[in-house]
Amino acid sequence: MARRRESGLDIVRSLPWPVGILSGIVLFFIIRYGLGWYFASATTGVFKQLGPAFTAASAPLAWAALVACWFAAGFSYWDSRRRKTLLESQTGLDSIAAMSWQNFERLVGEAFRRRGYAVEETGLGGADGGIDLILRKDGRKELVQCKQWRLRQVNVGVVREMWGLVDHHQANGMKIVCIGDFTRDAKEFANGKPIELTHGEQLDAMIQDVRSARATTPTRVVPTISANESVPIASAPTCPKCGGAMVERINSTTRKPFWGCASYPKCGGTLETSRFAK
Repeated sequence: MARRRESGLDIVRSLPWPVGILSGIVLFFIIRYGLGWYFASATTGVFKQLGPAFTAASAPLAWAALVACWFAAGFSYWDSRRRKTLLESQTGLDSIAAMSWQNFERLVGEAFRRRGYAVEETGLGGADGGIDLILRKDGRKELVQCKQWRLRQVNVGVVREMWGLVDHHQANGMKIVCIGDFTRDAKEFANGKPIELTHGEQLDAMIQDVRSARATTPTRVVPTISANESVPIASAPTCPKCGGAMVERINSTTRKPFWGCASYPKCGGTLETSRFAK
């Protein structure tokens, strides 16, 4: 399906929303002060004649550019939230097959984004072979085509067509992602080439994997230790008085650590420690 040519605001919308906010500010200062200063300081030619008119018009133009960029950045933020929700809400191949082709491309892009890729949603689908995404990671550039075909296999013709675009776009490789499968000829053609064919079950596994990785990422917790608070230590010594277990404590006056008997105040055994000594 052919898609319309992207405008400048479409490009801003495709960028991370903080970049859109910053772009608006930069453009505002260029129009309001940079170009305004250039026209105002011109001493000859047509610029000198247009200088006063441009200086008067620069303020509303600058504000219009700022508002337009921030409006596009707002859409970028909304798109980002929608992609995350889209991925988190998937329950399997049936739910993937039920979505629109636009959301299918967003879903695949978000899955690769969570795998550490910089993802560009190109909008190049159509007669050029249907490039839907461009991935960049570790200096590599890869083209991606998304096929939301459940009841039919992706044939070798589709793979060859995409392969022909790799050199044209100076890419290092390509990926085709579908929710069905690939024909034997397609798999044989891809063998030995920098072509990755991802069928439906692999896509579903990738989505579940990136969701699990996000949910199980450990959060580092740094505990605060108050006076006389016990800190369990696996290699704690035994008490020299009663032979029982010891715990690490903090002296409320000197703030220095020491080993104290776990049975305190029944037993007052202590030992010095240099665990926190520098």
